[in-house]
Amino acid sequence: MKLYINTAKNSLITVELRQDKKIIITKTIEASHRQAEKLIPLIDSLLKTKAKSLADIKGIVVETKGEGFTSLRIGVTTANTLAYALGIALESPRKGRLKMAYPEYDKPPSITLKK
Repeated sequence: MKLYINTAKNSLITVELRQDKKIIITKTIEASHRQAEKLIPLIDSLLKTKAKSLADIKGIVVETKGEGFTSLRIGVTTANTLAYALGIALESPRKGRLKMAYPEYDKPPSITLKK
């Protein structure tokens, strides 16, 4: 079973459990600039809904390209951390298997105060 993480948009988080390219369950929530506090509880809720645990996850798929600078980094960092901690495969839909995922932004980050 694979865990899919998508935080590519500033306003949404989508997580899925997949088995042999088939989606078992998917959850999408509004998380406008609140991915850091909502992603892990959402993953936990998804696993509990199907009576699964982190030990049941054999791979992680993460979206690495998107619009949100911070939201994308949160999803990629979570995927990297879980894959490392669980000793499981990590991949991107565009790039296939990865040693480590790196975010790719659709536009330059806007993280400074405007003058």
